[in-house]
Amino acid sequence: MPNATTARLSRRGLLAAGGALGLGAVLTACGDDDAKDGGADTKGAAKSGPWSFEDDRGTTVKLDEAPKNIVAFTGVAAALYDYGIEVKGVFGPTTTKDGKADVQAGDMDVSKVTVLGNVWDQFNVEKYAALAPDVLISTMFDDAGTLWYVPEASKDKIAKLAPSVGISVFDRQLTAPLQRMWELAESLGADMTAAKVTEAKKRFEAASERLRKAAKAKPEIKVLVGSASPELFYVSGSNLSIDLEYFKALGVNFVEPTEAAKKATGGWFESLSWENVDKHKADVIMMDDRSSAIQPADITEATWKQLPAVKAGQVIARSTEPILSYDKCVAPVEALAEAIEKARKVS
Repeated sequence: MPNATTARLSRRGLLAAGGALGLGAVLTACGDDDAKDGGADTKGAAKSGPWSFEDDRGTTVKLDEAPKNIVAFTGVAAALYDYGIEVKGVFGPTTTKDGKADVQAGDMDVSKVTVLGNVWDQFNVEKYAALAPDVLISTMFDDAGTLWYVPEASKDKIAKLAPSVGISVFDRQLTAPLQRMWELAESLGADMTAAKVTEAKKRFEAASERLRKAAKAKPEIKVLVGSASPELFYVSGSNLSIDLEYFKALGVNFVEPTEAAKKATGGWFESLSWENVDKHKADVIMMDDRSSAIQPADITEATWKQLPAVKAGQVIARSTEPILSYDKCVAPVEALAEAIEKARKVS
């Protein structure tokens, strides 16, 4: 199965998933087409009359009315949920092995949506068609307009069933896709003046200012961004990823992969054997929180346990694919700010 998956994996899958996640974790995401049925009517006072939205590909989707049967990548659905818009179906990491909501599902009740695919390269086209979708929405990790988690093999069949909207999360700061998701939710009928929504934006702005001040006060603190797989440890570069580009703009001092490594992976990451996990010196380590990556508490490698930042307890989670609502983006910013504020220089 890993060999077959490697053969099917496109360049965008290798770089986008691998850059933030690690190829080893992508290979473990191979699965069957089992899907979980549910049902959730879209809530939100959709505006009457024709609906249109121009996405980040420059494509304008036009419908006679605001879409009611929405299908979206899990993280997108979670963001829309925070704004009061519910979807009928999702694809992407939605449930864990024990049936609980995946971290990328946010606050959604995953029992009330139809899961078309829970892992990479899994998308049940027949169940998608049965939902009578009005629109499909996903993010994009490249500048070619490739929809995230829409399989290469079935993308043409999927495209024929409903128009699509793509929100770019490639090579820009976090605030840009946050704003785009805000605009999309508003177009779908979300109340963007609701106290919950406006207060979340204020909290995000306050958290960002806190991080700016923390980074300025401790410029010597080096932050390494990692992701763990059984075979390899991945060090992410601060370019291309929306969260890291934003944090860097706020002054965070990131450890960067070597130029040769970044060139080999399109700028995303550097692969290290566990024997060489101490190649880069860091004071704080941010680790990929997605279920496809090994979490810090489960890493048994002795070389990991000997890292100064690990021994000092200066390891925090990273929302590698942030849920693009202001509410969900507050915690990651605050966590990094607090980590830098409290960090001791150990590198």
